[in-house]
Amino acid sequence: MNVSQQNDTPKKKRLKRPYFILLLLLLFSIGFFVGKTYSAEGLSSSSSEPSPMQKPVENIKKSSDIPKIVEKRKESTPSVDVQPEKKELIAEEQPLKKVVYLTFDDGPSKWTEQFLEVLQEHGVKATFFMQGSNLKKEHLQEGVNRAIQEGHYIGGHSMTHDFKKLYTERKFVPEMIETLDLIHEITGQSARLVRPPYGSAPGLKDEQMRAQLANANIKVWDWTIDSKDWELAGNPSQIVRNIQEGTTSNREIILMHEKKQTLEVLPEIIQFFKAQGYEFMVYEEPNHFMLNFQNDARL
Repeated sequence: MNVSQQNDTPKKKRLKRPYFILLLLLLFSIGFFVGKTYSAEGLSSSSSEPSPMQKPVENIKKSSDIPKIVEKRKESTPSVDVQPEKKELIAEEQPLKKVVYLTFDDGPSKWTEQFLEVLQEHGVKATFFMQGSNLKKEHLQEGVNRAIQEGHYIGGHSMTHDFKKLYTERKFVPEMIETLDLIHEITGQSARLVRPPYGSAPGLKDEQMRAQLANANIKVWDWTIDSKDWELAGNPSQIVRNIQEGTTSNREIILMHEKKQTLEVLPEIIQFFKAQGYEFMVYEEPNHFMLNFQNDARL
């Protein structure tokens, strides 16, 4: 090796080193630019359209929102945890079939057994509201017992039927208790249902009187149709018309009395309801439903 060759070798190495450094700088710059661009694109895409892996995470609500979601679902979902007594009440308020309750006030009377004959002939059970002053008459008690034996219900209708004594002098509850005791004494049945003479409105507008009834576990029934039979002695056909015109609901409770004119048209009344597709029902204490003009749910 000559001297010139020895001098060229270091020179060539010195010439290659700057190019190498420039090449590294160039690669570094390209890499930095590409990485920055990729990062920006990734950030942009994530803000506009979540990737499939991101979507489930974004769908999870904040923990503070969870109680609101639960409450909203409760409001939109019908409750299935209804109290049993409430279920019965709902069912009775909206009967699926047509039902009618024939009710007769002011007995027992000399007509009681004839009413029972007509009802038996047509296979119908009824609800009687009997008055204490009549229940005390021994010659009428046979009809009272027969009514129970044949599947009818007997409720109380006060001892005196006197508006002043019952409501002004506030003897309604004591009179009803006495009447129900008489029914038990005669028939052995412990009735809890009463019908207020002249109706619970305005008679039972006093909340304290209604509270006394509730405390005594006494239920109250008024009516949906007033036949007005008590004033139609000379016009029994009008009794039928009153009932026909008043019949509008799937459940009707007919107010009638133990009157001769009512007895005359009772078969026609029964035939009318049968033709209209109604089923005849008798009051049953386990299936009591609210039917009072005061709209007092306790009664």
